[in-house]
Amino acid sequence: MDVNIQKYLAFIKTVECGSFTGAAEILSYSQSGISRMINDLEKEWNVSLLERGRGGVRLTSDGLKLLPYARNVCEEYLKLQMQVSELNGLHSGLIRIGTFSSVATHWLPNIIKKFQADYPNIDYELLLGDYTEIESWIREGRVDCGFLRLPVGSELETLFLERDKLLVILPEDHPLSGCERFPVNALCEYPFMLLEKGAKAEVSEIFERCGLTPKIHFTTWDDYAIMSMVESGLGISILPQLILRRIPYHIVAKELDVPAFRDIGMAVRSKKNTSLAVKKFIEYLSYRQGDFQDLSGTGESP
Repeated sequence: MDVNIQKYLAFIKTVECGSFTGAAEILSYSQSGISRMINDLEKEWNVSLLERGRGGVRLTSDGLKLLPYARNVCEEYLKLQMQVSELNGLHSGLIRIGTFSSVATHWLPNIIKKFQADYPNIDYELLLGDYTEIESWIREGRVDCGFLRLPVGSELETLFLERDKLLVILPEDHPLSGCERFPVNALCEYPFMLLEKGAKAEVSEIFERCGLTPKIHFTTWDDYAIMSMVESGLGISILPQLILRRIPYHIVAKELDVPAFRDIGMAVRSKKNTSLAVKKFIEYLSYRQGDFQDLSGTGESP
């Protein structure tokens, strides 16, 4: 990337994040590197762009005037790069994908393998996070596209991929392990292991919708830690069907008597303004929608 564009991006992301540290994380630079680039801009332009303080940074009046122009330059540079890529075809390219663990584990290896057979020179960067993080990465431009639970904010463009059931998981010797469907009211009768990180996830929404207050004994964003806890008889939980494919744990998965699910989709800021590689990847996902059920497996207990 052009050195000046890097400096403009450092300026833009520092303003958006309110700190050098936040910008450094998004742009994969050191904090001192971000600070140095902005100092260079201030010297080149002979203005003060930011006010530094213990609480972070704030735009000066000069910085406020110049910020829109820096943004325009970066947007035009991105358009230029996309045009160059399209002229060169898909002989090279990078797709940055935000994803959560179940998709990364059970969908992406097969999707990328098949996509790579047609486009062998494309590289990939995967960032794992929760729904809130991935949505933020898409908006910030940290990733080109991301797998998310739908619906998302209206400013993102989305493609629906699959409806994924949410299943109760139990130890094999649990009293209700033989039931056909797990009664939702029984969720409050046993210690509960909650899969959640930061923002409220679909499991908490089930409890709110049904007016239930579970006995939450353990909270984590690690699906496999939850399974291990349940296997050890420490409680029960609810997990998406997709993550329950090919698991080594001795647990039982049951549907709720009140059906619950999550809708999985792909999101981008703008299909029109994405690179050719990302456009082809999204087209490929759309074309192969019917394959996702096969990729995700049955979700039954092992």
